[in-house]
Amino acid sequence: MPESDLIFTFSSRRHQNMSLSYGETRNSLNNRRDFLSNLGINHHDLVCAKQIHADGIRHVKEDDIGRGALSFESAIADTDAFITDKKNIPLAIFTADCLSVFLYDPQTPAIGIVHAGWRSTRENITAKAIKLMQKIFNSKTDSLSVTFGPSIRSCCYEVGGDFSDYFRDGLIKKSKRYYLDLVKINQKQAQDLGVKDKNIADSKICTFCRNQDFFSFRKEGESCGRMMSVIMLK
Repeated sequence: MPESDLIFTFSSRRHQNMSLSYGETRNSLNNRRDFLSNLGINHHDLVCAKQIHADGIRHVKEDDIGRGALSFESAIADTDAFITDKKNIPLAIFTADCLSVFLYDPQTPAIGIVHAGWRSTRENITAKAIKLMQKIFNSKTDSLSVTFGPSIRSCCYEVGGDFSDYFRDGLIKKSKRYYLDLVKINQKQAQDLGVKDKNIADSKICTFCRNQDFFSFRKEGESCGRMMSVIMLK
């Protein structure tokens, strides 16, 4: 993605837990402050969601600034993706194996961020976020950039055979075991809408393989912290 008028980033384990509802939350606000201050972002301005692994998408406006920034209770309910064309509003999602998807329309300009676990991916949340950007901002997919953050990858994401009922693409069978490729499925959602291959980038980070560097719910269980992915127009 071009970076002249936007910031996008994700934290790692060294930045510690960013969640206010999962893992050890005692220092989460300080962790957010320390991580974002280096980027010139005030953590009080974050817009966060009560993520539910569905397909709710919020069109963020100025009066949403700060929702979920300092308390989980104030976060936007039933939401797994944000879009906006407003500057200086940092949009955040939280992950620990699920995929973060960054969307950037340099023409409007406008941005989006998606929390894509398997359930949201099944609901085509990335495609729905792009379509909403097309509808509201008149975004053109031939210039839209899509970047994938860290997530559990197909090397490690073992699922049940019943996932073949949900996914036609992105399900890999190896030695009678099934593995899911979240990136491939979300990438196809973008490509099917006209996003060009040259405008798609991937961090290629597996949170399960690199658990020493990133939180992994599947490896760590209920006590797992969360990384934060953030995007903002400058």
